[in-house]
Amino acid sequence: MPALWIALVDIALILVFGIVSPGHVFFNGGNFTNMAEDSAEVTLMAVGVAFLLGAGELDISIGANIILSSVVGGKVMVALSGSPSQVAQSVFPHLAMGVTVGILVALGTGLAFGLVNAFVVTVLRVNSFITTLGTLGIGTGLAFVLADGNNIQDIPTPLQSSFGVRTLAGTPVTFLVTFVLVLLMWGLLGLTRFGLHTVAIGSSRQSAERAGIAIRRHLVVLFAMVGVLAGIAGVYDIARFSTTNISGHQTDALAAIAGAVIGGTNLFGGRVSIPGAVFGSFLAEILNTGLVILGMSSFYQLIAVGVVLIVAVYIRGGVDVRTIRR
Repeated sequence: MPALWIALVDIALILVFGIVSPGHVFFNGGNFTNMAEDSAEVTLMAVGVAFLLGAGELDISIGANIILSSVVGGKVMVALSGSPSQVAQSVFPHLAMGVTVGILVALGTGLAFGLVNAFVVTVLRVNSFITTLGTLGIGTGLAFVLADGNNIQDIPTPLQSSFGVRTLAGTPVTFLVTFVLVLLMWGLLGLTRFGLHTVAIGSSRQSAERAGIAIRRHLVVLFAMVGVLAGIAGVYDIARFSTTNISGHQTDALAAIAGAVIGGTNLFGGRVSIPGAVFGSFLAEILNTGLVILGMSSFYQLIAVGVVLIVAVYIRGGVDVRTIRR
């Protein structure tokens, strides 16, 4: 039911913004395409975070992982593909190899980042909030050091034209990739033992251990999965803009966590809603886009988004008090 409530709120906001926007421009197809592109990253991260929250863990280092993955992958692409003039003169196979290797390196960086988080949480037994708070700073710092404080330029433009801004039947390819990944993760949660174990660990870690669930190994997989998803988001970034965004993504973790919790995932574990995480992540994007079209300043946008997020959580019933007392 929480997912249904949030979906209804999303629809209501779309109708309101469509009616009050000048010339009903909010209903324009191009606007929905832009929203789909913008929401592809945060939706992916919200679903990944929902798995972690379901197991009673947290990752607030997502934004740093996205930045670092995009920087490392972007540098590899530029190094292997050459300058723009060299790219223009190069044969396609050589360019394709540089882009492919760069994408794989970005995914590998995201995976490594997630595994570091997993090691500290499961082996060193440091609380996941403290762990990812630390790696948030470490990852961001590493990205700035590697990029020398500047965005990586000269990303091969074919990556942008063939993937980053490409659409199929009017739908961004990045959004379609996210849609497929979300469906796979929804099936993983609801149809496999892995999903059952995720919720069991978050419901009662002691009971899960007595049932023979390998909790440490499971948490390693979860953190690694979120890391890979952050790497994919990093690829989205450089593919869409042909450059990195090292000063961005500061609020990605909060947006992902908010989207998951608003959609019905329990902040303290034991309950996960993949559809809810998707609709919850859409909520902030609809608000941001609608308020921009209405000409409101960023200050008022922040206030409005915060108010609506709180109201949305209240509508779905808030956080289970029994869980807080546990």
